Amino acid sequence: MEPDLSTSLGPLKLANPVVLAAGTCGWGLELAPYLPLEQVGAVTVKSLTLDPWPGNPPPRLAETAGGLLNSVGLENPGVDHFVSRIWPELRLRRVPVIASLAGRTREEYAAVADRLNEARGLAALEINISCPNVKAGGLTFGSRPEDAAAVVEAVRRKTSLPLLVKLAPLTADPVGVARAVVEAGADALTVANTVPAMSIDVTARRPRLGNAVGGLSGPAIKPIILRLVWDISAALPGVPLLGLGGICTAEDALEFLLAGARAVGIGTATLLNPRAALNVLKGLVDYCRRHDIRRLTELVGAARRRGREGAPGEGGEEPCSPGKG
Repeated sequence: MEPDLSTSLGPLKLANPVVLAAGTCGWGLELAPYLPLEQVGAVTVKSLTLDPWPGNPPPRLAETAGGLLNSVGLENPGVDHFVSRIWPELRLRRVPVIASLAGRTREEYAAVADRLNEARGLAALEINISCPNVKAGGLTFGSRPEDAAAVVEAVRRKTSLPLLVKLAPLTADPVGVARAVVEAGADALTVANTVPAMSIDVTARRPRLGNAVGGLSGPAIKPIILRLVWDISAALPGVPLLGLGGICTAEDALEFLLAGARAVGIGTATLLNPRAALNVLKGLVDYCRRHDIRRLTELVGAARRRGREGAPGEGGEEPCSPGKG
C-alpha cells in the first residue's frame, strides 16, 4: 500500500509535505523544466513588496564550508508585477502557491496582502518578518513579539487566506514571537529564516558580500533550526510548523518531522540540484514503505513521544555553557 503523505498547515491542505522555500525557487516557473511543480506539496514564491526593490549590491552569494551566504536583499519587481505578469502563468500549474510578502512598515505589509487578493487561486500567504539582509523591515519586526504581532494583525485584516509567518532563528525570545503571531492571527509558522552571518576574503581584505553581512543557509544551520522546531512544537503543540533549514536529504526532512514539523521546506539544496525536492519526497516514500508507515503524519513529533518513553528526549538538560561545570 502506498503511504498517505498528505498533511496540513492549518487550513492549507497539501498532498505531500515537501515545499519549495521562498527565495530559492524564484517564481517556481524557472524550475519547471527540471521539476514538475505539481509533484511537490507547494511552491513559495520569493518575497513581494509593494514597490519594486532593487536588492543589495553584488556579490550577493558566497559559499562557506557548511553552507551558503546570501544578501539578495529581497529584490523583486513589486506585487503589481507579480499579480499582472507572473501569476496568470503560475496559476495554471497544478500546485498550491504560497506568496511570501515583506515591507518596510506594517502598513506596507498590509497593502501587499490587499493587492494579493487580486491573485485569485493563491493557496496561502507567508509573512516574512525575519529577513536579515534588509535595513528596514525584516528582523526589525521579527525580533520582538509585539512588533511581529502588529504586522500579523495588519495583514490578517486584509486577507482570509491561510497565513504563515516566517520566524527569525536567533531572536531573544523565539517562542514568545511565535506565540504572539499565532495569537495575532497566524495559522502556521515557518521555522525559520537564515542565520545572520558573514565571511571575509583575506586576500582582498574585505567582506565577501557586497552588503558585508547576510544570511547563512544550508547544512550548517540544520541543527540550530531543528532545535527551534523542537522548542516551538513543545511550547505550542497545536500550531502547525513548516520546518526549514538545511534540509538536503530525506533523512534531514525526517528529523524535522520527528521533531514536530508537519511539512518541510527545501531551500539551498534546490540551488545545488533543482530536483532535490523530488529526491527528498522519494526518500520519504521509501522510508514509509520500509517501516510500514501508512500515514506520514504518524511521524510528526514521534521523537518527542519516544523521548517521553525514555531518554534522551523532552526535558533533557540544557547544554553546558562557558563557565558551567
